[in-house]
Amino acid sequence: MLTIPNILSMARLVGVPLFLWLILRPEFGGPKSDGWALLVLALSGISDYLDGKLARRWNQISSLGRLLDPAADRLYILSTLVGLTWREILPLWLTAVLLARELVLLVMVGILRRHGYPPPQVNFLGKAATFNLMYAFPLLLLSDGSGWISSLAAIFGWAFAGWGTTLYWWAGVLYVVQVRRLVRADAMPD
Repeated sequence: MLTIPNILSMARLVGVPLFLWLILRPEFGGPKSDGWALLVLALSGISDYLDGKLARRWNQISSLGRLLDPAADRLYILSTLVGLTWREILPLWLTAVLLARELVLLVMVGILRRHGYPPPQVNFLGKAATFNLMYAFPLLLLSDGSGWISSLAAIFGWAFAGWGTTLYWWAGVLYVVQVRRLVRADAMPD
């Protein structure tokens, strides 16, 4: 169903390659286009907030929206990890830790599907983790410079990254526990 919240989610998806192009392409991107890349990330964050709020307010929650919204979140996180790691703003170990969690969730979704279950609903902890990471990444991009603004952005960016990574894994562990319970319940004889 094509609704305004779903259109906002689709617009976020279109922003993913634009962000990568701005942050990676040397003649248009890199440090010269960080302001534009930050704008794309900010607009993504605003539209992420709006699509969920409007869907609930207008009673337009749809299966397409349930697919698009987390897909857009994951693609933004992935593209930002790639861009910031490529630019050596994020250390490779942090990228590996966050990508490992995504891999764990991908395996859990496969297990759920094999047992006839849909992907798990996003819980509050997962939303809080994504929120923290979506604040961390623009701040860390902003920290790639000199001056007091960059220094302040680094402090807050790394704080959000630390909390976001911790919550991201905590939510991931809760998803694993949820999947384990469902699979065990399936294995129990009636």
